[in-house]
Amino acid sequence: MPDPAQSGAGDATASPAGAAGAAATAKAAAAQTRGIIAMMISALLLMIGDSISKFLLETYPIGQVIAIRQFAALAVILAWALSVGGAPVLRIVSWRGQLMRGGLFLAGTVVILSALDRLPLATVTAIIFASPMFVAALSAPVLGEKVSRRVWIAIFAGFVGVLVMIRPGAASFEWALLLPVIGAAVNGLRDITSRRLSRTDHSLSILFWSTLIVGLGGLAMSPFGWLPVSAGMLAWFLLAGVISACAQFAMIEGLRLGRAAVVTPFKYTGLVWAVLLGVLLWDEWPDRWLLLGALIVIGAGIYMCRVPAGSR
Repeated sequence: MPDPAQSGAGDATASPAGAAGAAATAKAAAAQTRGIIAMMISALLLMIGDSISKFLLETYPIGQVIAIRQFAALAVILAWALSVGGAPVLRIVSWRGQLMRGGLFLAGTVVILSALDRLPLATVTAIIFASPMFVAALSAPVLGEKVSRRVWIAIFAGFVGVLVMIRPGAASFEWALLLPVIGAAVNGLRDITSRRLSRTDHSLSILFWSTLIVGLGGLAMSPFGWLPVSAGMLAWFLLAGVISACAQFAMIEGLRLGRAAVVTPFKYTGLVWAVLLGVLLWDEWPDRWLLLGALIVIGAGIYMCRVPAGSR
C-alpha cells in the first residue's frame, strides 16, 4: 500500500509540470488561432486590393496602376523593415536571385492585372489558386525535390479543376481566360525562386526589392500611357498599395504564428470575398462551372497541404 505522504509529494511534483504543459498547449493553440485569423485577414485584404486595382484599370493604363500602387506599398514595407531590423535586413546576398524573383513578380503582376481588366474578379482569383499546383509540379525539376505520388494526384486534380473553370472548346471560352492560368504558372515560378532565395536573403529584403522592381517596371511602361490623377483618385492608388503591403504582412504573420499546413488553407477564403465583391461592385455572378472547378482546385490545394513530408 503506497505511503500517503509519498503520494502527496508526487502529486505536488507532477502538478506544476502538468500545469506548465497545459499552459504551453493553450499558448500554442492561441498562436495557431491568431495565425488562422491573420491568414483570413490577408485573404480579405488581397481581394480588396485587387478590387481597387480593377476599379482603377477602368480608367488608367496598367503601367500607371502598377507604378503608383507599388511605390505606395514600398513606403509601408520600408518603414516595416526599418522598424524590425534596420537597413541590414534589406541587404542583398544573391543579386541574381533578387533580379529573377523581381522579374517574375513583375511579369505575374502585369498578366494578372490584364486578367482583372478583362475578367470577373472571382474567375481570376479562382484560377490563380492553382498556383501551388505549379509550385509542386516544378519543384521536382527546378529544385530537385522529391514529389510523392499523393502530391502528384493533387496536382492532377488541381489542373482538372482549372480545365473545368475555363472549359476550352465551350461556347463561353475566351482567350482572356488563359491570362490567369499564365499568371498562376508565373507565380509558381516566383514562389520557387523565393524558396531558393530565402536560403540567403531576408524575407523583408526579398519583399522590398521585388516591390521596387515591379514599381520600376510600371514606370518603364509609362510611354504606353499615363493619365493625370486627381487628388481623390490618387487616394485610391495609395490605398491599393497600402492594403497590398498590409496583406503581405498579415500573410507572413499567419505563417509565423501557425503551422503552414494548418493556416495556409484559410487563404482560400479569399474566393468568398472575391465572389461577394464581384457581385456587389460589378454584378459579376459566378456560374456553376467556375464554382465546381474552384472547389476542385481548393480541395486539391488543401489535400496537398495535408500530405506528410516524405510520404509516397
